[in-house]
Amino acid sequence: MNVRIRRLIMMAFIGAVAMLALVYGFWPKAVLVETAKASRGPFRVTIDEEGKTKVKDRFTVSAPVTGFMRRIELKAGDVVKKGDALFILEPLRSPVLDARSRAEAQAAVASAQAAVKAAIERERSAKVDADFTDDRRIRFKRLLDGGAIAKEQYDQTEAQAKQAQAVYLAAKATTDAVRSDLKRAESVVAYSADRIGIDHQETVVVRSPKSGCVLRIYRESEGAVAMGEPVVDMGDTKDMEVRVELLSADAVRIKPGTAVSFGHWGGKDTLTGKVKTIEPAGFTKMSSLGVEEQRVLVIVDMETPAQGRPNLGDGYRIEASFIVSEGQDILQIPVSALFRAGEKWAVFAAEGNRARRRIIDVGRRNGLNAEILSGIAEGAVVIAQPDDAIRDGERIRIRKTGPSY
Repeated sequence: MNVRIRRLIMMAFIGAVAMLALVYGFWPKAVLVETAKASRGPFRVTIDEEGKTKVKDRFTVSAPVTGFMRRIELKAGDVVKKGDALFILEPLRSPVLDARSRAEAQAAVASAQAAVKAAIERERSAKVDADFTDDRRIRFKRLLDGGAIAKEQYDQTEAQAKQAQAVYLAAKATTDAVRSDLKRAESVVAYSADRIGIDHQETVVVRSPKSGCVLRIYRESEGAVAMGEPVVDMGDTKDMEVRVELLSADAVRIKPGTAVSFGHWGGKDTLTGKVKTIEPAGFTKMSSLGVEEQRVLVIVDMETPAQGRPNLGDGYRIEASFIVSEGQDILQIPVSALFRAGEKWAVFAAEGNRARRRIIDVGRRNGLNAEILSGIAEGAVVIAQPDDAIRDGERIRIRKTGPSY
């Protein structure tokens, strides 16, 4: 009898435990949530985009003439003053003569030498004729003065003397010309690239148009350059601007004079600037996701002095934040706490261990926080990231409560 009673008691106990376990298993549990407090503090709405620094007065110094450039001794980053030599151009080097070209050049020299000799002989013959006719003119002059000959006869002799003198002068000029031809022929042989050095040549010194530093050297080694070929980029890195390509929908929200802060440029301090120009024409650019976007170039003047941005050079990446609006004592909560309730915004407020839905009026928003105009008070605790499991009146268990900013 005692054994039967004990068995009944044991079975009743096991049934009660199973019932309790079944009830506990189906009993609704509190939802684990993270919360944030509605608090007051500084609030800023910005448009963030990557930009690129640029020296305002950037000079690309090119070769003014075609020539042979000597090796540039300057290095990128070297400081130069206005008027300092940047690079030196020499005349182009003469070509090297192959065996055939050299033989032809030497034959041209021999031909020019023979022409010079012939011209000298013609000049000598013309000189003899000129001297003879001039002596004859002098004799006829004496006879004319003595009345021995007629005036017409003397005039004829004088004309012959002048004609002979002209022939002599022409022969002399021809001799000078063929001597020049000889020098030209000799220069082909004498001034080939394998026989002449670089000393005593005329050079062109290209100087810096402004004080600053060397930004880029397109070509450092010596060699031939064409007229207009870029050689050196230079400018003053103390005078910088930032070029930012904004979406056209964002560009219409800013204006010249809008304050800009720069971060993630490599230094620990935040840099400042102001919008200088918003270009009126946009352009199409492909995004990293392959989507066509309409962009607008915005130019921002850097206001932070050079000593406040050491080592920031031309063409460096920098993150620009255009300050659209800001305030110092704004009630705000995380944007992630908001959800739609019809046409209005709502949040779940944590009141005790229950979630209560509250309709609110939202003002400005940025990427992290939203301004609260009405609906909840300062210090109210809201669920930071509500999900579909939360309903109005749902039991909740708070994991962590943090500030809204």
